[in-house]
Amino acid sequence: MQDIDAVDLFCGAGGLTAGLLKTGISVRAGYDIDLNCEYAYKTNNGAEFIAESVALVKADHVAAWYRPNRLKLLAGCAPCQPFSSYNQGRDTTTDVKWPLLYSFEKLIKSIKPELVTMENVPDVTKHQVYNDFVKGLEDEGYYIWAGTIHCIDYGLPQHRRRHVLLASKLGPIAMIPKTHSKPVTVKEAIGKLPKLAAGECDPKDPLHRAASLTPINLQRIMLSEPGGTWNDWPEYLRADCHRKASGKTYPSVYGRMRGDEPGPTMTTLCFGFGNGRFGHYDKSQARAISLREAATLQSFPKNYKFMPPENITFKAVGRMIGNAVPVRLGEIIGMSIQHHIKELAAV
Repeated sequence: MQDIDAVDLFCGAGGLTAGLLKTGISVRAGYDIDLNCEYAYKTNNGAEFIAESVALVKADHVAAWYRPNRLKLLAGCAPCQPFSSYNQGRDTTTDVKWPLLYSFEKLIKSIKPELVTMENVPDVTKHQVYNDFVKGLEDEGYYIWAGTIHCIDYGLPQHRRRHVLLASKLGPIAMIPKTHSKPVTVKEAIGKLPKLAAGECDPKDPLHRAASLTPINLQRIMLSEPGGTWNDWPEYLRADCHRKASGKTYPSVYGRMRGDEPGPTMTTLCFGFGNGRFGHYDKSQARAISLREAATLQSFPKNYKFMPPENITFKAVGRMIGNAVPVRLGEIIGMSIQHHIKELAAV
């Protein structure tokens, strides 16, 4: 079976790269403009990090990472913000991130890798740039599989739906079948981590730290039930926004997770109790989840390092975790590609 070299465009902190590496795919380099990601990407994955925009990078520079007599995989998980449901009804075509799929397509046409993958939010399919991207691949002779998957079907302890595209010039390709009939729960994922109070940090793990809480938010979380809402609180504890008609449509804000279910989708603000259902499920821990717990729910290894200990900030690391391709999803993509190559070799 032929070996695969990969380049990870929009690599971030390395979630996709880490997953591909687990399946035996050699990731040679990652490109991203977020300099905060360089430490995490290089330290954990042993691949080179190039701080350059995909819109500006030269195709021959990317192509130079591939070694002779190996299959080429080009991965490009472009930023999802312009396609997110949060922006429904807004014209996001003027966002500088919106046309990045065109830049990815241009690199594919120049480099001509045998294999391509991308993932994004499900609503990416509603945008012309995505449809143009798919047509461009078809015109280049790629076989394409594309679909929206529920990540809990593949062992991610998180209700996260993502649109995945796999493309191959070698023959028909597809995502492997579901690997889990029973979801992995929050408690199974993070239940063995040391207990913390709000504002505390585990002395043995600088990433296992929880944000502090204001006195009123401490009262709120102590009265919050796992899976409950702010409707369970006394009237005097409810936020002003919840008293408005529009606020009633956000019941998960200031919520605790349930330990016996997968967690919610991790966002860039997943460390904040008031930013979603990010309260710890354990009633004995009155706090939001820690950065390590958020990373674990994104399936990063327990020892994954995001920043030097002295430089860690909630904002910077939260952004890396929330923007990351879950490692498990990267692994499933890698397994699907390796299965494809194995099938071809058996013919």
